[in-house]
Amino acid sequence: MPVPKVHIVVAGTGPAGLIAALGFAHAGFPVSLVGPDANASDGRTTALMNPALKVLERIGILGDLRPVAAPLKVMRIVDATRRLIRSPVVTFRASEIDEEQFGLNFPNNVLNPVLAKAVEASPGIKWRKSLVTGWSLEQDAATAVLGDGSSVSGALVVAADGRLSPAREAAGITTAKRTYPQAALVLNFGHRVEHGFVSTEFHTETGPCTQVPLPGNRSSLVWVVEPEMAKELAALDDAALSVKVEERMQSMLGRVSVEPGRQIYPLSAVTPLRFAAKRVALVGEAAHVFPPIGAQGLNLGVRDVDDLIDVALKNQSDPGASAALAAYDFKRRPDILARSGAVNLLNISLLSDMLPAQMARSAGLGLLGGFAPLRAFFMREGLRPGSGFAALAGGLREQIRR
Repeated sequence: MPVPKVHIVVAGTGPAGLIAALGFAHAGFPVSLVGPDANASDGRTTALMNPALKVLERIGILGDLRPVAAPLKVMRIVDATRRLIRSPVVTFRASEIDEEQFGLNFPNNVLNPVLAKAVEASPGIKWRKSLVTGWSLEQDAATAVLGDGSSVSGALVVAADGRLSPAREAAGITTAKRTYPQAALVLNFGHRVEHGFVSTEFHTETGPCTQVPLPGNRSSLVWVVEPEMAKELAALDDAALSVKVEERMQSMLGRVSVEPGRQIYPLSAVTPLRFAAKRVALVGEAAHVFPPIGAQGLNLGVRDVDDLIDVALKNQSDPGASAALAAYDFKRRPDILARSGAVNLLNISLLSDMLPAQMARSAGLGLLGGFAPLRAFFMREGLRPGSGFAALAGGLREQIRR
């Protein structure tokens, strides 16, 4: 295959943008990355599942990240509500689907610098560390006007510029938005009992409270509560907040000691009505925003990038042409709508006091917990869309052969 010569502009220097720049450069496209230095002070963590890890391995950075990551071998859902109908504990084990782990959990203050270092070392990427002040989207090219007075043009714009995405707005792509009466308190903490590489998601009346392993006797926490409660919790001293975290987690990790650095993020959902238009393709939070349930966010963003590169390679002469953008929209739409829809529906069911919603959620989780083939199907689909159906088809073919 000849090396592509068509220029790609990547807008945004969060993880999705950096991965997009590296991915397109690895595929042979000349890339201009526009945006400020990557955030090296983000106290959050990111759990990337095995398919996303393969993308990181392909672009040559996974080896630098493994030493600071913790594997996720077991994922557990615990109904911690006090409602009339409660769900049984559901445990997902990677070994059930012949995987050593579901993925790895990385601190963002390590992930972002490693990605940035790889970008700066790549000869195929020119990083313009300036904000975009305007866009000109023409029939044959897209141009970003930068804050330093210069500009950069390409056949395709990869919009990885966040949930408010100026590139998305410039392309005239409208969105459906929903604001939730919730905020996520994010922090890291140490604990006395070993986590055993188990991640636990407690379902509460205000949303999920999710513990994810870090190396050693440490974990990250995303605790979804009402906005005022998030502020009250964040204002506590370390000792008082440690007690609250331990209580919320039912003391399953023993005594807890929260670490410095707490962040609060209001929750919302944003779904674009299209995922590409006018030489702009949306990836990451420009393409989907939803509550932090089930480690879907950046994993979905990595799939955005991977599918966009695949479409671009099949349309090398003009990856920003209408036909190429339509192919990308068609390819991503089922995955994005299914994942974001499922997460939003589960979040709404947690907030609802209505008995039918509680019954439906309890019945669904009960089936997952008690029926191993269904659980395996959902685990495979959670890792790789379509792989659950492929496994079912393979099992059926094996039974027919017998």
